[in-house]
Amino acid sequence: MTKLSKAHVVTLSVVTAGLILVIGRETRWRLPSNASEALFAGSEESDQPTDTINRMMDAARDGDVDTYIECFGGQMKKTLQQSVAEMTASGFARYLMKNNEPIKGFAMYEPLEVSASAVDIRVEYVYADRNEAQRFRLERLSGRWTITKLDGIERVETIVPYGTPVY
Repeated sequence: MTKLSKAHVVTLSVVTAGLILVIGRETRWRLPSNASEALFAGSEESDQPTDTINRMMDAARDGDVDTYIECFGGQMKKTLQQSVAEMTASGFARYLMKNNEPIKGFAMYEPLEVSASAVDIRVEYVYADRNEAQRFRLERLSGRWTITKLDGIERVETIVPYGTPVY
């Protein structure tokens, strides 16, 4: 192989990998948080507490009521199901999307182990004009992590507001 053909192969490989990454991002492919999980997990989907919060946030953004409700457990799930019954599924979907619309992004802190089957995770929501934080309690119920408690929302002081130009 000549140097020119090797360069073509390398260039084509890099462009193909980039295209795959762009397509994957657009279609919401998710990489496992731990590479060893990807190698040894087989086709079984990883179930981490953070996966549940990501699923809940995606469902709220998309107005997917069933997926949203499935992220919760215990009394919280019952309360949400009652709200859906009172508002109708389409009304609750609109409510989820409307409340999620101003959120520009969110960040999760490392889970803090409360017990063998419970963790607390602090989630910080980023809005255009402020940040807010909330503590989630997740418990492993029936083999999956579910949100069982949400603390009140607290305002977080931001040094540089979202959207501030950087020079």
